[in-house]
Amino acid sequence: MKKMIATVVCILGLTNLMNAQIQVNDELKHILHQSLSYYPKVKETEQSVQLAQEKLTLTQLNKYPDFTLDASYAFVQPKIQVAFGDKMFQFAPEHNYGAAINGVYTIADFGRLKANIEKSKAELQTARHMASQLRANLYYQITQVYYQIVFAKKAIEIQNTVLQVLGENKTVIESQLKNGNAIKLDLLTIQSKIDNEINKKIDLETGLKKLSNLLAYASGIEAVQASQFNFNITSINAEDALQQALLHNPALAIAKDRVSVAKSDVAISKLNEKPFVGLKGSIGSKNGYLPAIQDQRFNYNAGVGFSVPLFNGGKTKQLVKIQQQGLSLQETSATALVHEVEKDIKAALIDIESNEQRIKNTTTQIEQATLAQKLSNTKLLNGTATPLEVAATNADYQRALFSQLQYEYQLCMAKIELAKLMGVVLAD
Repeated sequence: MKKMIATVVCILGLTNLMNAQIQVNDELKHILHQSLSYYPKVKETEQSVQLAQEKLTLTQLNKYPDFTLDASYAFVQPKIQVAFGDKMFQFAPEHNYGAAINGVYTIADFGRLKANIEKSKAELQTARHMASQLRANLYYQITQVYYQIVFAKKAIEIQNTVLQVLGENKTVIESQLKNGNAIKLDLLTIQSKIDNEINKKIDLETGLKKLSNLLAYASGIEAVQASQFNFNITSINAEDALQQALLHNPALAIAKDRVSVAKSDVAISKLNEKPFVGLKGSIGSKNGYLPAIQDQRFNYNAGVGFSVPLFNGGKTKQLVKIQQQGLSLQETSATALVHEVEKDIKAALIDIESNEQRIKNTTTQIEQATLAQKLSNTKLLNGTATPLEVAATNADYQRALFSQLQYEYQLCMAKIELAKLMGVVLAD
Protein backbone atom coordinates (compact mmCIF):
# COMPACT_ATOMS: atom_id res chain seq x y z
CA MET A 1 0.00 0.00 0.00
CA LYS A 2 2.84 2.37 0.87
CA LYS A 3 4.46 1.65 -2.49
CA MET A 4 1.21 2.48 -4.29
CA ILE A 5 0.90 5.79 -2.41
CA ALA A 6 4.52 6.65 -3.17
CA THR A 7 3.98 5.86 -6.84
CA VAL A 8 0.87 8.06 -7.02
CA VAL A 9 2.67 10.92 -5.28
CA CYS A 10 5.59 10.56 -7.72
CA ILE A 11 3.28 10.61 -10.73
CA LEU A 12 1.41 13.65 -9.40
CA GLY A 13 4.73 15.37 -8.76
CA LEU A 14 5.88 14.74 -12.33
CA THR A 15 2.55 15.95 -13.65
CA ASN A 16 2.76 19.15 -11.65
CA LEU A 17 6.33 19.67 -12.84
CA MET A 18 5.26 19.31 -16.47
CA ASN A 19 2.39 21.76 -15.94
CA ALA A 20 4.73 24.27 -14.30
CA GLN A 21 7.43 24.05 -16.94
CA ILE A 22 5.88 26.28 -19.59
CA GLN A 23 3.78 29.40 -19.85
CA VAL A 24 1.59 29.74 -22.94
CA ASN A 25 -0.45 32.90 -23.46
CA ASP A 26 -4.22 32.70 -23.90
CA GLU A 27 -4.15 33.81 -27.54
CA LEU A 28 -1.80 31.01 -28.52
CA LYS A 29 -3.85 28.47 -26.55
CA HIS A 30 -6.96 29.58 -28.43
CA ILE A 31 -5.21 29.14 -31.77
CA LEU A 32 -3.97 25.67 -30.76
CA HIS A 33 -7.45 24.57 -29.68
CA GLN A 34 -8.91 25.94 -32.89
CA SER A 35 -6.44 23.91 -34.98
CA LEU A 36 -7.78 20.61 -33.60
CA SER A 37 -11.17 21.17 -35.22
CA TYR A 38 -9.80 22.91 -38.32
CA TYR A 39 -6.81 20.83 -39.46
CA PRO A 40 -8.08 17.71 -41.31
CA LYS A 41 -5.09 15.50 -40.43
CA VAL A 42 -6.23 15.50 -36.79
CA LYS A 43 -9.50 13.81 -37.75
CA GLU A 44 -7.56 11.27 -39.81
CA THR A 45 -5.50 10.16 -36.81
CA GLU A 46 -8.62 10.00 -34.63
CA GLN A 47 -10.13 7.64 -37.20
CA SER A 48 -6.94 5.55 -37.07
CA VAL A 49 -7.39 5.17 -33.31
CA GLN A 50 -11.01 4.13 -33.80
CA LEU A 51 -9.92 1.59 -36.42
CA ALA A 52 -7.33 0.12 -34.05
CA GLN A 53 -9.97 -0.08 -31.32
CA GLU A 54 -12.32 -1.96 -33.65
CA LYS A 55 -9.51 -4.38 -34.56
CA LEU A 56 -8.91 -5.06 -30.87
CA THR A 57 -12.62 -5.73 -30.37
CA LEU A 58 -12.57 -8.12 -33.34
CA THR A 59 -9.62 -10.03 -31.87
CA GLN A 60 -11.32 -10.29 -28.47
CA LEU A 61 -14.46 -11.72 -30.13
CA ASN A 62 -12.47 -14.81 -31.11
CA LYS A 63 -13.01 -16.15 -27.57
CA TYR A 64 -16.63 -16.91 -28.46
CA PRO A 65 -17.79 -20.01 -30.41
CA ASP A 66 -18.74 -19.85 -34.09
CA PHE A 67 -22.16 -21.01 -35.23
CA THR A 68 -23.34 -21.42 -38.80
CA LEU A 69 -26.68 -22.37 -40.31
CA ASP A 70 -26.21 -24.59 -43.36
CA ALA A 71 -28.85 -25.87 -45.80
CA SER A 72 -28.30 -28.01 -48.88
CA TYR A 73 -30.03 -29.81 -51.71
CA ALA A 74 -28.54 -32.32 -54.14
CA PHE A 75 -30.04 -34.39 -56.95
CA VAL A 76 -28.19 -37.69 -57.32
CA GLN A 77 -28.15 -39.88 -60.46
CA PRO A 78 -27.86 -42.74 -61.09
CA LYS A 79 -29.83 -44.06 -58.23
CA ILE A 80 -27.91 -45.88 -55.53
CA GLN A 81 -29.87 -49.18 -55.46
CA VAL A 82 -29.40 -52.94 -55.39
CA ALA A 83 -31.70 -55.71 -56.72
CA PHE A 84 -33.05 -58.16 -54.11
CA GLY A 85 -35.01 -60.75 -55.99
CA ASP A 86 -37.79 -59.09 -57.90
CA LYS A 87 -37.44 -55.81 -56.04
CA MET A 88 -34.94 -52.96 -56.21
CA PHE A 89 -33.70 -51.73 -52.85
CA GLN A 90 -32.61 -48.04 -52.88
CA PHE A 91 -29.90 -46.97 -50.43
CA ALA A 92 -29.98 -43.17 -51.03
CA PRO A 93 -32.65 -40.79 -52.26
CA GLU A 94 -32.45 -38.95 -55.54
CA HIS A 95 -33.43 -35.70 -53.87
CA ASN A 96 -31.24 -35.00 -50.86
CA TYR A 97 -32.28 -32.30 -48.39
CA GLY A 98 -30.45 -31.18 -45.29
CA ALA A 99 -30.32 -28.34 -42.78
CA ALA A 100 -28.16 -28.01 -39.68
CA ILE A 101 -26.69 -25.62 -37.14
CA ASN A 102 -22.95 -26.20 -36.80
CA GLY A 103 -20.78 -24.96 -33.97
CA VAL A 104 -17.03 -24.79 -33.38
CA TYR A 105 -15.39 -23.74 -30.12
CA THR A 106 -11.71 -23.68 -29.22
CA ILE A 107 -11.09 -25.25 -25.82
CA ALA A 108 -7.34 -24.65 -25.75
CA ASP A 109 -5.16 -22.67 -28.15
CA PHE A 110 -2.13 -22.57 -25.82
CA GLY A 111 -1.98 -18.79 -25.63
CA ARG A 112 -2.73 -17.84 -29.24
CA LEU A 113 -5.78 -15.69 -28.45
CA LYS A 114 -4.08 -13.96 -25.53
CA ALA A 115 -1.01 -13.19 -27.65
CA ASN A 116 -3.13 -11.75 -30.46
CA ILE A 117 -5.10 -9.62 -28.00
CA GLU A 118 -1.85 -8.26 -26.54
CA LYS A 119 -0.65 -7.42 -30.05
CA SER A 120 -3.90 -5.62 -30.85
CA LYS A 121 -3.62 -3.66 -27.60
CA ALA A 122 -0.06 -2.66 -28.51
CA GLU A 123 -1.24 -1.55 -31.97
CA LEU A 124 -4.05 0.48 -30.38
CA GLN A 125 -1.53 2.13 -28.07
CA THR A 126 0.66 2.90 -31.09
CA ALA A 127 -2.30 4.52 -32.86
CA ARG A 128 -3.02 6.64 -29.79
CA HIS A 129 0.59 7.73 -29.49
CA MET A 130 0.70 8.56 -33.20
CA ALA A 131 -2.38 10.72 -32.74
CA SER A 132 -0.66 12.42 -29.80
CA GLN A 133 2.47 12.91 -31.90
CA LEU A 134 0.51 14.53 -34.73
CA ARG A 135 -1.28 16.81 -32.28
CA ALA A 136 2.01 17.73 -30.60
CA ASN A 137 3.74 18.37 -33.94
CA LEU A 138 0.81 20.51 -35.07
CA TYR A 139 0.89 22.48 -31.83
CA TYR A 140 4.62 23.11 -32.00
CA GLN A 141 4.59 24.00 -35.70
CA ILE A 142 1.81 26.52 -35.04
CA THR A 143 3.75 27.87 -32.04
CA GLN A 144 6.85 28.35 -34.18
CA VAL A 145 4.84 30.15 -36.87
CA TYR A 146 3.15 32.24 -34.16
CA TYR A 147 6.48 33.53 -32.84
CA GLN A 148 7.87 33.93 -36.35
CA ILE A 149 4.98 36.35 -36.88
CA VAL A 150 5.97 38.14 -33.67
CA PHE A 151 9.54 38.35 -34.99
CA ALA A 152 8.37 39.79 -38.31
CA LYS A 153 6.17 42.38 -36.58
CA LYS A 154 9.03 43.51 -34.29
CA ALA A 155 11.40 43.63 -37.27
CA ILE A 156 8.95 45.86 -39.12
CA GLU A 157 8.79 48.12 -36.06
CA ILE A 158 12.59 48.46 -36.19
CA GLN A 159 12.39 49.30 -39.88
CA ASN A 160 9.76 51.95 -39.15
CA THR A 161 12.04 53.50 -36.52
CA VAL A 162 14.98 53.53 -38.92
CA LEU A 163 12.86 55.03 -41.71
CA GLN A 164 11.57 57.70 -39.35
CA VAL A 165 15.12 58.75 -38.46
CA LEU A 166 16.19 58.68 -42.11
CA GLY A 167 13.16 60.77 -43.02
CA GLU A 168 14.14 63.35 -40.43
CA ASN A 169 17.70 63.33 -41.79
CA LYS A 170 16.38 63.84 -45.32
CA THR A 171 14.38 66.85 -44.18
CA VAL A 172 17.53 68.35 -42.64
CA ILE A 173 19.56 67.76 -45.82
CA GLU A 174 16.82 69.24 -48.00
CA SER A 175 16.90 72.36 -45.83
CA GLN A 176 20.70 72.51 -46.04
CA LEU A 177 20.53 72.06 -49.81
CA LYS A 178 18.26 75.09 -50.08
CA ASN A 179 20.67 77.06 -47.89
CA GLY A 180 23.67 75.97 -49.93
CA ASN A 181 25.19 73.95 -47.08
CA ALA A 182 24.69 70.58 -48.88
CA ILE A 183 24.95 69.27 -52.37
CA LYS A 184 22.59 67.22 -54.52
CA LEU A 185 24.70 64.09 -53.91
CA ASP A 186 24.00 64.32 -50.19
CA LEU A 187 20.26 64.24 -50.84
CA LEU A 188 20.60 61.36 -53.31
CA THR A 189 22.71 59.41 -50.81
CA ILE A 190 20.14 59.69 -48.06
CA GLN A 191 17.27 58.93 -50.48
CA SER A 192 19.10 55.82 -51.70
CA LYS A 193 19.40 54.66 -48.09
CA ILE A 194 15.69 55.29 -47.52
CA ASP A 195 14.73 53.34 -50.65
CA ASN A 196 16.91 50.44 -49.54
CA GLU A 197 15.27 50.33 -46.11
CA ILE A 198 11.81 50.55 -47.68
CA ASN A 199 12.63 47.47 -49.77
CA LYS A 200 13.72 45.64 -46.60
CA LYS A 201 10.42 46.56 -44.99
CA ILE A 202 8.52 45.29 -48.03
CA ASP A 203 10.38 41.97 -47.73
CA LEU A 204 9.45 41.73 -44.06
CA GLU A 205 5.81 42.58 -44.76
CA THR A 206 5.71 39.97 -47.53
CA GLY A 207 7.13 37.37 -45.16
CA LEU A 208 4.57 38.36 -42.52
CA LYS A 209 1.71 37.86 -44.99
CA LYS A 210 3.02 34.39 -45.90
CA LEU A 211 3.32 33.45 -42.23
CA SER A 212 -0.22 34.66 -41.56
CA ASN A 213 -1.42 32.56 -44.49
CA LEU A 214 0.40 29.53 -43.09
CA LEU A 215 -1.16 30.07 -39.67
CA ALA A 216 -4.60 30.33 -41.27
CA TYR A 217 -3.96 27.09 -43.17
CA ALA A 218 -3.38 25.21 -39.91
CA SER A 219 -5.88 26.92 -37.62
CA GLY A 220 -8.19 29.16 -39.63
CA ILE A 221 -6.86 32.21 -37.74
CA GLU A 222 -4.70 34.85 -39.42
CA ALA A 223 -4.36 37.74 -36.97
CA VAL A 224 -1.86 37.61 -34.10
CA GLN A 225 -2.04 40.27 -31.41
CA ALA A 226 1.07 39.28 -29.43
CA SER A 227 4.18 41.42 -29.79
CA GLN A 228 6.57 39.73 -27.36
CA PHE A 229 8.46 36.44 -27.16
CA ASN A 230 6.58 35.32 -24.06
CA PHE A 231 7.15 31.56 -24.33
CA ASN A 232 8.81 30.64 -21.04
CA ILE A 233 10.06 27.30 -19.74
CA THR A 234 11.33 26.44 -16.30
CA SER A 235 15.10 25.99 -16.05
CA ILE A 236 16.04 22.31 -16.20
CA ASN A 237 19.22 20.28 -16.69
CA ALA A 238 19.84 17.77 -19.46
CA GLU A 239 19.37 14.67 -17.29
CA ASP A 240 15.96 15.76 -15.96
CA ALA A 241 14.88 16.89 -19.43
CA LEU A 242 15.75 13.44 -20.82
CA GLN A 243 13.73 11.74 -18.08
CA GLN A 244 10.77 13.91 -18.99
CA ALA A 245 11.24 12.98 -22.64
CA LEU A 246 11.28 9.27 -21.80
CA LEU A 247 7.94 9.72 -20.03
CA HIS A 248 6.15 12.11 -22.36
CA ASN A 249 7.79 12.35 -25.82
CA PRO A 250 5.34 10.76 -28.31
CA ALA A 251 8.10 9.70 -30.71
CA LEU A 252 9.83 7.72 -27.97
CA ALA A 253 6.50 6.22 -26.92
CA ILE A 254 5.84 5.08 -30.49
CA ALA A 255 9.30 3.48 -30.62
CA LYS A 256 8.49 1.54 -27.44
CA ASP A 257 5.13 0.51 -28.89
CA ARG A 258 6.81 -0.86 -32.00
CA VAL A 259 9.09 -2.95 -29.81
CA SER A 260 6.01 -4.33 -28.02
CA VAL A 261 4.31 -5.17 -31.34
CA ALA A 262 7.49 -6.91 -32.56
CA LYS A 263 7.61 -8.96 -29.35
CA SER A 264 3.99 -9.97 -29.89
CA ASP A 265 4.77 -11.08 -33.45
CA VAL A 266 7.56 -13.32 -32.15
CA ALA A 267 5.32 -14.80 -29.45
CA ILE A 268 2.49 -15.48 -31.93
CA SER A 269 4.82 -17.14 -34.43
CA LYS A 270 6.28 -19.43 -31.75
CA LEU A 271 2.75 -20.57 -30.89
CA ASN A 272 2.30 -21.92 -34.42
CA GLU A 273 4.04 -25.08 -33.21
CA LYS A 274 1.45 -25.62 -30.47
CA PRO A 275 -1.62 -27.86 -30.92
CA PHE A 276 -5.30 -26.91 -31.05
CA VAL A 277 -8.04 -28.53 -28.98
CA GLY A 278 -11.60 -27.72 -29.93
CA LEU A 279 -15.24 -28.79 -29.78
CA LYS A 280 -17.32 -29.44 -32.88
CA GLY A 281 -21.05 -30.03 -32.97
CA SER A 282 -24.01 -30.06 -35.31
CA ILE A 283 -27.77 -30.37 -34.96
CA GLY A 284 -30.30 -30.48 -37.79
CA SER A 285 -32.44 -32.56 -40.12
CA LYS A 286 -31.84 -34.43 -43.37
CA ASN A 287 -33.11 -37.42 -45.37
CA GLY A 288 -31.27 -40.49 -46.59
CA TYR A 289 -31.49 -42.65 -43.48
CA LEU A 290 -32.46 -46.28 -43.99
CA PRO A 291 -34.95 -47.74 -44.27
CA ALA A 292 -37.20 -44.69 -45.04
CA ILE A 293 -34.68 -42.79 -47.08
CA GLN A 294 -37.12 -40.12 -48.25
CA ASP A 295 -38.13 -39.06 -44.76
CA GLN A 296 -36.49 -36.17 -42.95
CA ARG A 297 -34.79 -37.29 -39.76
CA PHE A 298 -33.53 -35.28 -36.79
CA ASN A 299 -29.76 -35.73 -36.36
CA TYR A 300 -26.91 -34.38 -34.29
CA ASN A 301 -23.26 -34.98 -33.64
CA ALA A 302 -20.65 -33.71 -31.20
CA GLY A 303 -16.99 -34.36 -30.68
CA VAL A 304 -13.58 -33.10 -29.70
CA GLY A 305 -10.93 -32.23 -32.25
CA PHE A 306 -7.19 -32.25 -31.66
CA SER A 307 -4.69 -30.85 -34.15
CA VAL A 308 -0.94 -30.64 -33.74
CA PRO A 309 1.56 -29.40 -36.35
CA LEU A 310 4.13 -32.02 -37.26
CA PHE A 311 6.18 -30.69 -40.15
CA ASN A 312 5.99 -27.61 -42.39
CA GLY A 313 9.46 -27.55 -43.90
CA GLY A 314 10.91 -25.29 -41.20
CA LYS A 315 8.75 -22.31 -42.17
CA THR A 316 7.74 -21.58 -38.56
CA LYS A 317 11.34 -21.52 -37.34
CA GLN A 318 12.35 -19.26 -40.22
CA LEU A 319 9.44 -16.92 -39.51
CA VAL A 320 10.42 -16.73 -35.83
CA LYS A 321 14.01 -16.01 -36.83
CA ILE A 322 12.93 -13.17 -39.14
CA GLN A 323 10.65 -11.64 -36.54
CA GLN A 324 13.34 -11.86 -33.85
CA GLN A 325 15.63 -9.91 -36.17
CA GLY A 326 12.81 -7.42 -36.66
CA LEU A 327 12.50 -7.13 -32.87
CA SER A 328 16.24 -6.48 -32.56
CA LEU A 329 15.94 -3.82 -35.27
CA GLN A 330 13.09 -2.06 -33.42
CA GLU A 331 15.01 -2.18 -30.13
CA THR A 332 18.08 -0.72 -31.80
CA SER A 333 15.97 1.97 -33.45
CA ALA A 334 14.39 2.88 -30.10
CA THR A 335 17.81 3.12 -28.44
CA ALA A 336 19.16 5.25 -31.28
CA LEU A 337 16.15 7.57 -31.01
CA VAL A 338 16.77 8.05 -27.28
CA HIS A 339 20.39 9.01 -28.02
CA GLU A 340 19.24 11.43 -30.71
CA VAL A 341 16.71 13.05 -28.38
CA GLU A 342 19.39 13.35 -25.69
CA LYS A 343 21.71 15.05 -28.19
CA ASP A 344 18.98 17.45 -29.31
CA ILE A 345 18.08 18.29 -25.70
CA LYS A 346 21.68 19.20 -24.93
CA ALA A 347 21.85 21.29 -28.12
CA ALA A 348 18.66 23.15 -27.18
CA LEU A 349 19.99 23.85 -23.68
CA ILE A 350 23.23 25.17 -25.19
CA ASP A 351 21.25 27.45 -27.52
CA ILE A 352 19.18 28.73 -24.60
CA GLU A 353 22.25 29.53 -22.52
CA SER A 354 24.22 31.13 -25.36
CA ASN A 355 21.32 33.30 -26.56
CA GLU A 356 20.58 34.49 -23.03
CA GLN A 357 24.20 35.61 -22.78
CA ARG A 358 24.11 37.24 -26.21
CA ILE A 359 20.99 39.21 -25.29
CA LYS A 360 22.79 40.60 -22.23
CA ASN A 361 25.76 41.58 -24.37
CA THR A 362 23.63 43.46 -26.91
CA THR A 363 22.41 45.90 -24.26
CA THR A 364 25.69 47.81 -24.29
CA GLN A 365 25.86 47.67 -28.09
CA ILE A 366 22.39 49.19 -28.42
CA GLU A 367 23.20 51.89 -25.89
CA GLN A 368 26.42 52.81 -27.73
CA ALA A 369 24.71 52.75 -31.15
CA THR A 370 21.86 54.91 -29.87
CA LEU A 371 24.20 57.56 -28.51
CA ALA A 372 26.29 57.50 -31.72
CA GLN A 373 23.16 57.94 -33.81
CA LYS A 374 21.95 60.88 -31.73
CA LEU A 375 25.38 62.48 -31.94
CA SER A 376 25.55 62.12 -35.72
CA ASN A 377 22.03 63.54 -36.08
CA THR A 378 23.04 66.54 -33.95
CA LYS A 379 26.18 67.03 -36.01
CA LEU A 380 24.07 66.83 -39.17
CA LEU A 381 21.84 69.61 -37.85
CA ASN A 382 24.94 71.66 -37.16
CA GLY A 383 26.33 70.92 -40.62
CA THR A 384 29.41 69.09 -39.31
CA ALA A 385 28.41 65.54 -40.33
CA THR A 386 28.23 64.04 -43.81
CA PRO A 387 25.32 61.87 -45.01
CA LEU A 388 27.72 58.91 -45.15
CA GLU A 389 28.53 59.32 -41.45
CA VAL A 390 24.85 59.53 -40.59
CA ALA A 391 24.10 56.46 -42.70
CA ALA A 392 26.87 54.53 -40.94
CA THR A 393 25.59 55.36 -37.45
CA ASN A 394 22.04 54.52 -38.50
CA ALA A 395 23.24 51.18 -39.88
CA ASP A 396 25.06 50.40 -36.62
CA TYR A 397 21.94 51.26 -34.62
CA GLN A 398 19.78 49.12 -36.90
CA ARG A 399 22.26 46.24 -36.75
CA ALA A 400 22.31 46.35 -32.94
CA LEU A 401 18.50 46.29 -32.71
CA PHE A 402 18.25 43.43 -35.20
CA SER A 403 20.95 41.48 -33.37
CA GLN A 404 19.04 41.70 -30.11
CA LEU A 405 15.80 40.76 -31.88
CA GLN A 406 17.47 37.81 -33.58
CA TYR A 407 18.86 36.52 -30.28
CA GLU A 408 15.47 36.90 -28.58
CA TYR A 409 13.87 34.97 -31.44
CA GLN A 410 16.52 32.24 -31.33
CA LEU A 411 16.07 31.95 -27.56
CA CYS A 412 12.32 31.55 -28.01
CA MET A 413 12.80 28.88 -30.71
CA ALA A 414 15.29 27.00 -28.51
CA LYS A 415 12.80 26.97 -25.63
CA ILE A 416 10.07 25.69 -27.96
CA GLU A 417 12.39 22.96 -29.25
CA LEU A 418 13.30 21.89 -25.71
CA ALA A 419 9.64 21.74 -24.70
CA LYS A 420 8.87 19.67 -27.81
CA LEU A 421 11.67 17.20 -27.09
CA MET A 422 10.48 16.83 -23.50
CA GLY A 423 6.95 16.12 -24.71
CA VAL A 424 5.41 19.07 -22.86
CA VAL A 425 1.71 19.47 -23.74
CA LEU A 426 1.09 23.05 -24.84
CA ALA A 427 -2.69 22.90 -24.55
CA ASP A 428 -5.12 20.29 -23.26
